Amino acid sequence: MEQRINYMKVAPEAFQLMLKFEEYSKTTGFDKKLIELIKIRASQINGCAYCLDMHTKDARAIGETEQRIYLLNAWREAPFYNDEERVALELTETVTSISVNGVPDDLYQRVREHFNEKQYVDLIILINTINSWNRLSISMNNIPGSYKPTVKK
Repeated sequence: MEQRINYMKVAPEAFQLMLKFEEYSKTTGFDKKLIELIKIRASQINGCAYCLDMHTKDARAIGETEQRIYLLNAWREAPFYNDEERVALELTETVTSISVNGVPDDLYQRVREHFNEKQYVDLIILINTINSWNRLSISMNNIPGSYKPTVKK
């Protein structure tokens, strides 16, 4: 395997726009672990090895447990996630596969029990951002393994 195109060099303006979305996610007030769980779950669904490598390393760097990372693809059956995380993960799955059923009203209502309007919008932006990164990484054949986290606990 080899990377097809280094999009950061070929289209630096587009890369900078993507980084602005990433910076925005840091202003949302969401728990950093929740953000990483969302990124990991979307990346699992999309099959993005590069992003899985990155975000599992980032999650560990901020203190997320191995158990919660390993069981994330079975979060419904695992008792290690709170109600807020569960609804955010369900929304992540739904938005990542939005062409299947859209976002059903009952899910929207359950999300709103835990998140206000602004937070709902921010969750959608966060989920869309990781889905965009996944699509870039998969299309460009980014190679996983060399990423080193820069975040600290």
